[in-house]
Amino acid sequence: MKPGKRPGNSTLGTGDTGMSRDEQQLRFYATAPRPCTYLPDRSAVSVFADPEATLSSEIYQQLAPLGFRRSGSDLYLPACAACRQCIPVRVAVQAFRRSRSQQRVWRRNRDVSCTPLDAVYRQDHFELYSRYLSHRHAGGGMENPTPEDYLNFLAGGWSDTRFLEFRTGDVLLGVAVTDCLTDALSAVYTFFDPDFEARSPGTLAVLTQIEMARQSGLDWLYLGYWIPGSRKMAYKNRFRPLQVFRSGHWRKFDPSLDYTATTG
Repeated sequence: MKPGKRPGNSTLGTGDTGMSRDEQQLRFYATAPRPCTYLPDRSAVSVFADPEATLSSEIYQQLAPLGFRRSGSDLYLPACAACRQCIPVRVAVQAFRRSRSQQRVWRRNRDVSCTPLDAVYRQDHFELYSRYLSHRHAGGGMENPTPEDYLNFLAGGWSDTRFLEFRTGDVLLGVAVTDCLTDALSAVYTFFDPDFEARSPGTLAVLTQIEMARQSGLDWLYLGYWIPGSRKMAYKNRFRPLQVFRSGHWRKFDPSLDYTATTG
């Protein structure tokens, strides 16, 4: 989702979301169709919680198990009429065990420290973010961000968010933006120094978030949307046991199923 994208003016009934009676006063809006940034020749539609409403971590806690994600101060859910390939996924952190390749990444980065920081502007973080976008998302419309763009995308004015700062010595390796919920952590976005790509900093960030959630006695790490037809998202199904949210229920990920063919 492009930072700063605001919803259109059509509303959805709360019955479509499976929400409780306490949540029914929160209104939802759908965007106009736009080109999908993950799958070619497809359009995308998102549903947003009313951006004029007073959102909170408590509301986020209720919507996250229904597949909603945070972007800036917005809570959104993909709602494309003819496609259901944006599949919410979460890791069962208490049962998680690193694979051999993940254990190698963990050991390779034994010299890396992780420090949770408040979600505020820091110049070195912003410079790294700008460099990361130029390297990883060239031509995608996100290059040359302003400090305002940066904070509007990553920090929510109402959310309990931490910037997990990864350093090796005095060198800033990366930052993992992480939301804190009552029973889970939610991985919002990770950016890192392209020069350290051989260290697999994206994998390291997820492994660290899993470990933090486990040590805090939490149940889940939300990883956002896994898209079976997108190579960019293929890494998410490597963190198991993984659950997928389909047809209103969380189910254990089954590698034998063809999720690209699933529309429910």
